Amino acid sequence: MKINRYEDISLIEREAKRDYIDRHSAFIHSDSQATKGEKFKVKIKVGDEYKHPDDFDHYISWLQLWDGERMIAEATFIAGAQGGVPGQVEVDLYIVPTKTMKLIALAYCTKHGLWQSDEKTVVVEG
Repeated sequence: MKINRYEDISLIEREAKRDYIDRHSAFIHSDSQATKGEKFKVKIKVGDEYKHPDDFDHYISWLQLWDGERMIAEATFIAGAQGGVPGQVEVDLYIVPTKTMKLIALAYCTKHGLWQSDEKTVVVEG
């Protein structure tokens, strides 16, 4: 399966391609430091500037959070979970870290496949 990745849309001239890349890309929003053994919030959001469809045959089916090669969380959605209108799928996850993490988010679009975020390092102290 091909894994699609975000490209800096400010460098892309065609609006359709900017829209396509942005609305499918997963982004991780979290602090860069965490305390060992304490709850830590990680937000995964699909799309930054553009909204993704929520149609019966074209929607974000799931989001996953990985630490290296270990999946640590997953959220699944059905068509219409976003009210049947275009939007930016997002989920807040609360994990309890024990060591420094290299986080990656994956998003799966039922029409355009798998999309991977940039890696985010979270230093865990304590």
